[in-house]
Amino acid sequence: MTDDTRVPKAEITGLYGAVLKKATKKMLGEVPEPLGVMWHNRPVLRASMTLGRKANKWNKCDRNLKSYAHMAVASLVGCAFCLDLGYFQTRNEGLDEAKAREVPRWRESDVFTPLERDVLEYAEAMSQTPPTVTDELSARLLKQLGAPAMIELTSWIAMANQATRTNAALGIEAQGFAAACGLPPLAQRSGATSRA
Repeated sequence: MTDDTRVPKAEITGLYGAVLKKATKKMLGEVPEPLGVMWHNRPVLRASMTLGRKANKWNKCDRNLKSYAHMAVASLVGCAFCLDLGYFQTRNEGLDEAKAREVPRWRESDVFTPLERDVLEYAEAMSQTPPTVTDELSARLLKQLGAPAMIELTSWIAMANQATRTNAALGIEAQGFAAACGLPPLAQRSGATSRA
C-alpha cells in the first residue's frame, strides 16, 4: 500500500465507516486504499459500491470471462490495484488462477480458449479511445455467448473501465493482496501489446 495517492486518504469514521472497514477487512484482510480516498465523497463511494454489488449478482455471463475481461482492462489502462485485486479474487471465487495470471500477456499465452481470447480482445477494444470494437468480433461473441451474456459482458467491461481509470487517475497502486495469499506474480504485459 502506498501513501502517495493524488488525493490523500481520509480517515474513515462513523458507524457507516466502521461497518465498511469491518466488511472489507473480512473480505480482503485489510481496508482497501480506494475506500479511504473515496471517503471524501461518500455519495460517489456509495453509488460505486451499490453498482458493484448489483453487478456481482449478474449471472448471464461466465464469471471467469468477466474476471479476465476486467483484468484485461486493468492491464491496458495500467491499474495495478485492479490487477492485484482481480488476481486475488480469482482465488477467493474459485476461478482459474493460472489463466488469470496470464491475462496481462494473453496474446502470447497459450492457455486461453478461442472464446476467452475473443473476450480479452473485446475488453481491450472497448477500452481504447475511441473504441475499436469490430462488427466481426461482436458477431463472434454474440454467436458464442448469446444476447443476454453479451449485454452483461459489455456492461461489465464498461464498469471495469470506470474503476480502473478512477484508480489510475487517483494514483491508487497495488496493495499486495495477491502476494499475501501466496499467488505467484502476475505475468508482465508484453511491450508489443502496449496501449495505442
